Amino acid sequence: MNKPARKGVSLIGLLGPVTAMSVLGALSGCGRPSITFALGADDGVLRERTVIEESGGGGAKVAQIDVRGLIVDSPRSALFGDGANPVDELVARLDRAAKDPEVRAVLLRINSPGGGVAASETMYREVRRFRQTTGKPVVASMGEVAASGGYYLSLAADETFAQPTTITASIGVIMPTVNFSRAMSRWGIVSRSIKSGANKDLANPLEPMRDGQYAVLRGMVDEFYAGFRGLVVERREGRGLEMSRIDELTDGRVVTGAEAVRAGLVDHQGGVREAFARAKELARLPRATLVRYHGEGQNPPRSAYARADDAGDFNLVKIDVPESLLGAPSSAGGFYYLWAPGGGGGRER
Repeated sequence: MNKPARKGVSLIGLLGPVTAMSVLGALSGCGRPSITFALGADDGVLRERTVIEESGGGGAKVAQIDVRGLIVDSPRSALFGDGANPVDELVARLDRAAKDPEVRAVLLRINSPGGGVAASETMYREVRRFRQTTGKPVVASMGEVAASGGYYLSLAADETFAQPTTITASIGVIMPTVNFSRAMSRWGIVSRSIKSGANKDLANPLEPMRDGQYAVLRGMVDEFYAGFRGLVVERREGRGLEMSRIDELTDGRVVTGAEAVRAGLVDHQGGVREAFARAKELARLPRATLVRYHGEGQNPPRSAYARADDAGDFNLVKIDVPESLLGAPSSAGGFYYLWAPGGGGGRER
């Protein structure tokens, strides 16, 4: 799947020297994520880089495919333009691994708090499709966070690994909503939608939510939650899942990787190297190399832990911006398998 060429941009040329310095000054103290302004173009062709090499492997490879950040089926927002589409990135890498006869297994490295319900399901189905059509085993390795939609995706793997300090689970659904109607009424502002049906303005933040509208949304949340919980039981029952604790484990709470292994939500404790070793065992490979894919406009990863989207173009300036500016789910609309600490204010199950 080819991506359009990226055009370089100069922050100073775009904003002017005074405005650019103001932006840099205002954002210099913010945390991740970061935005890189780069020169160069990406031709959409994936390159391969060895990150763990074992001699005597006979050309056999395990492909590491990373899923990081919010899971959304659209380009992630960036300060000046669109970023990558996580679903497209995953599918493109799976296709590359499927077509390469030397790739005998996939290591799915997940570091994500989750994201959209549909996007999470799409990714899950694409990994399962890859497994069923190629016969190549898939092992999931959880990084710092593999919660909610990130955990949902891990269920597609043959086996899963979590580090002891991984934050995972958060099995549940949330629909964030916000309502301004009471505050507006205090200022004498009244909203009245002209609509074709009683529920056309579901979750309208400008008008009070009626009981009937809440029931509609509540039903959808319950339906998505039942699907998530059912998938957990389907994929984990008989693999150590403590069925006596199923209500507790699927109430939306997060757990550590160590607890996830004890509860049967995850198969093994370990990191990338342990997951790599297990992938080789499942593919019946005594030795192999671990490879990662990168675009033409990105730095080849130096190790299995390098960011999947490290830009390798000539960087003009790199700044940090708040997550809320870069495409995090808005406070209104949408259903999410998402762990968002401090997000609050939503309808959760």
